[in-house]
Parts: sequence; C-alpha cells; structure tokens
Amino acid sequence: MFDHISIGVHDLKRAAAFYNATLAPLGFVRAFINEKGAGWDTPAGHYEPPFAVVQEPAGSAVGSTSMGHIAFKAPSRAAVTAFYEAAMANGAVSQHAPRVWTEYGPDYFAAFVEDPDGCNIEAVCHLPAQP
Repeated sequence: MFDHISIGVHDLKRAAAFYNATLAPLGFVRAFINEKGAGWDTPAGHYEPPFAVVQEPAGSAVGSTSMGHIAFKAPSRAAVTAFYEAAMANGAVSQHAPRVWTEYGPDYFAAFVEDPDGCNIEAVCHLPAQP
C-alpha cells in the first residue's frame, strides 16, 4: 500500500539490530546501512526499500505510540508470532501479544509492540487459521 516509510531513531546501531531481528520473520532483509540510516526490503529488492530508519540529531523527539503506527504485512500467522517474539527479545515493549482482532476482521491476526524509540509497530496476517 505504501511506497516507503522512514522513521527517526535516537540510536541507529540499536535500531538496525532491532529491525534486523524483528523484520526477518516477515521476510524482510536489510538492503543498506550507512551513517545516516538503514533500510529493509524483500529479498527481490527495489531501488528504494519500503522501510527505513534515519539517525536523528541528539535531543530530537522521535517515536510516538499516540501518533499512529506502522503495520508490516506478514506472510503467515506464525510469522506474526515470530515477529513478536523477536521484538520482545530485542528490547520492545509489548502493546498486544499475537491474537485475532475480530473488530478489524474475522482473520485479522496481529501483534503490536513499541520499538526501542517508542514507535508503535504491528505485524498483521489476513489469512485464515490453518487447520
């Protein structure tokens, strides 16, 4: 749905490690890292990775769980759970453990975490449960 999204972070090295771990279960790989930022994409890749973090100057405000969130599409419910577990193991704060959110749809399986900079990150799978 989006072309690309970037968010500001306080500590690029910490953010890169966090997103390497939490986006891997969703099928994303890091496409680049430099002193200004890091980006992730699918293994097929594009010119502009769809998700990036950008190093912000010291003292700047970044992240906000009250100003919206980013939802990553997951290929399976197992990937949502793996995302959540990786996030928790890498410094995230749990907002909501993986579960079906019937208020969003009968097959809306998602988990929500707050990343180390306070951004609200979601992984969601729209596929029905497998028997």
